[in-house]
Amino acid sequence: MHVIVTGGAGFIGSNVAAEFLRDGHDVTVFDSLTRPGVERNLEWLESRASTAKLRFVHGDVRDADLVRSVVGARGVDLVFHFAAQTAVTTSLVAPRDDLEVNLLGTHNVLEAVRLSRELTPPMLFYTSTNKVYGSMAHRQATEGPTRYRFADPDVESHGIDEREPLDFHSPYGCSKGAADQYVHDYARIYGLRTVVFRMSCIYGPRQFGTEDQGWVAHFMLTAAAGRPLTIYGNGKQVRDLLFVEDLVRAFRLAARHIDKTAGNVYNVGGGPANSVSIWHELRPRLERFAAGAIAAQIQGWRPGDQPVYVSDTRKAYRDFGWKPRVGLDEGLRRLWGWVLELTDGRAQLAISRQPNPLELTMPQADIAFAGPSA
Repeated sequence: MHVIVTGGAGFIGSNVAAEFLRDGHDVTVFDSLTRPGVERNLEWLESRASTAKLRFVHGDVRDADLVRSVVGARGVDLVFHFAAQTAVTTSLVAPRDDLEVNLLGTHNVLEAVRLSRELTPPMLFYTSTNKVYGSMAHRQATEGPTRYRFADPDVESHGIDEREPLDFHSPYGCSKGAADQYVHDYARIYGLRTVVFRMSCIYGPRQFGTEDQGWVAHFMLTAAAGRPLTIYGNGKQVRDLLFVEDLVRAFRLAARHIDKTAGNVYNVGGGPANSVSIWHELRPRLERFAAGAIAAQIQGWRPGDQPVYVSDTRKAYRDFGWKPRVGLDEGLRRLWGWVLELTDGRAQLAISRQPNPLELTMPQADIAFAGPSA
């Protein structure tokens, strides 16, 4: 099998590429290498694969001719489109760049697949976002001691499903949401085998997170470096976290069942069992890893921030038998281990004095720090 991964040097892309390389497939990584840290992921991939199996194309998805020459070439079986502008804050500062990368870039990939030289165009998987649902102001939330909860008991039990009304909020939400709809519609209009994953918070090794995107890894990298965090909102905002290994497995299962999944949209995340408030409940876990208090400065709420978002993943289970396997505390422990490797073990002494994260209990209600937007 020949697999194309746009944004293949990024966090999700490098994990997906590594999985297919491990199984002996040919992988082409297409990446502009503009995001800080991703060159390390490319070096990591190159260290794990023979030059006969891994090909790197340094390019931008806004270059339609280059995209077509790579994605539309003969012999391509599967395309993962991860290349994107990923931060809401960046989209507010540079909305045209956000539009061109996320929407025009996705359209270039779609056209390359549609005009493929293969008799049967390759499968295409697109990573969308829960931000396409906007602030979900119609979903009432109740505030508890450490987290927000959905007021609707059924939604609180299962999360948000794919029937949730779209409400693009921010330039980022508009560009990703419009691309999401293009990918979905190309399956209906042109019969392409496209699948959209509307993802919640994905975390794990190879994630060089920043304040704007990849916040779980950003928290850990910042804590390991002994620097203060900036927290937005009141820290009780809830997100469901999905370990990247589970996401890769979801891609592979959905591809295996493409006769069922083609043309579909799936909410993909950790679900209610892996939800956490982003500071009141996450902070105690991080402080156990870091063996001490983590300093934080508090800022106001970000526009469009969802008080609570949790994915309902039951459709994915019905259609291709997927549900998360890696629990929240196990995933956090594994991410922290990667952070230690990245920082040459400077925090190793701290973690060695801590109990197993799997034994951690939920924090008490008197935690006072506020939390950031996800």
